[in-house]
Order: sequence, then C-alpha cells, then structure tokens
Amino acid sequence: MSITFNLYYKGKNNNALLFAKVMEESGLADKIRSSKGNLKYEYFVPLNSSDTVLLIDSWQDEAALRLHHEGPLMKEIALLREKYDLHMSAKRFTEEEIKKDNEEYIRE
Repeated sequence: MSITFNLYYKGKNNNALLFAKVMEESGLADKIRSSKGNLKYEYFVPLNSSDTVLLIDSWQDEAALRLHHEGPLMKEIALLREKYDLHMSAKRFTEEEIKKDNEEYIRE
C-alpha cells in the first residue's frame, strides 16, 4: 500500500523556495526520485503563501519509506533544512484512504 506525505516547509525571506531550488539544482531531489520505492517527489509553491513550499512525497510501502528515512540522503536534507531555518508540518495519507475519502469527487 503506497504512502503519500504532504510536507509543508515554511521559512522567512523565501528560504523555503531557496531550499527547494537547491534540492533540485544539486541533484538531491533526483537521487530521491531514483530511490527504490519512490513514486513521487515534487515541490509546489502555494499561490497564497510566499513563505511556504509543499513537497508531495510518495513511497511504494512502509519498507521503502523506512529505507529512505534511514539512508544518507536524509542527513543531507536535514542539513539543508537547518541551513535555511525551515519549519515543517506534515500530513500522511495511504492510497486506500485517499480513494475511500474522495471516491465520489475524483473524475478519472
């Protein structure tokens, strides 16, 4: 069962956006995307909040997520978060929950 996170990075002086740009330009985001079990790793900027960046991060299952969290890339991410003084909040969803809660609203 896949797992998806909506991670909201918040920082002053456009630091969340700078963080996301460094993740992309350094190739770190691509390394995560190529990790075994990663289904999606994309940054978005909300139109109503210039100090926030949304990361949608999806994994094949709990085992893939655990490997990611225990791997060396997480240490690099943690250092960048600290460098840009980011604060985070997260929402976790399973594929089953998403389908169940939105069945009547999603048009495929």
